[in-house]
Amino acid sequence: MDINNLKKIKVLLVEDEEELSSLLKDAIGEYFYSFNVASNGIEGLKQFNNIQADIVITDINMPDMTGLEMSEKLRKDNPDLPIIILSAFSQKEYLLNAIDLSVTKYLIKPFDPDELLEYIVSISNKIGNKEISLVDGFVFNKNTNSLSLNGDFVKITKREAKFLNTLIDISPLILEDNKMKLKLWDDDDITDERVRTFIKRFRQKTSKTLINNIKGQGYQIII
Repeated sequence: MDINNLKKIKVLLVEDEEELSSLLKDAIGEYFYSFNVASNGIEGLKQFNNIQADIVITDINMPDMTGLEMSEKLRKDNPDLPIIILSAFSQKEYLLNAIDLSVTKYLIKPFDPDELLEYIVSISNKIGNKEISLVDGFVFNKNTNSLSLNGDFVKITKREAKFLNTLIDISPLILEDNKMKLKLWDDDDITDERVRTFIKRFRQKTSKTLINNIKGQGYQIII
């Protein structure tokens, strides 16, 4: 089992059973770049937005928001995100719902942590290489949320990295102004002036052509 690619991968485990979360983190967490844990779907969405995980492992039956509900929300902006479902249920309805969401893998509890690790290794080549070539010679690394130009790092903030991540994930679609405000500031009361200032500073650090301003709609990046 080749585990070298795992050191590039950020994992998010969403599981309300604290004992199982601890067991999995202790058993396989050290193999990854990071292994983050959330206890329900709502917390899982917040953590995903903060860390931009490369793979999500989630239980189905959790309080506040189920794993399938969370997965449906993640799928809207992250169509290629690997999602692994964990469940004590083997009913057909859960499996069909998971298939509808293009879930990558479905594991029935109890399972061996090594089985989970082996599966992630099997798909690691598809998710381990996260360097995205952009216009004007810029390269964005989704593993480290870093931007470089001709091999030199360009200093960007966490919000700017999140902005780039979002644009790349939905490319060539447009990130609408209202969705951008919610995505980057979790607040629909952010003023247009604050957004314009954010964009102006970002372009000063990078280039005027790295992102496209679609007048009256929002922003777009072509990759």
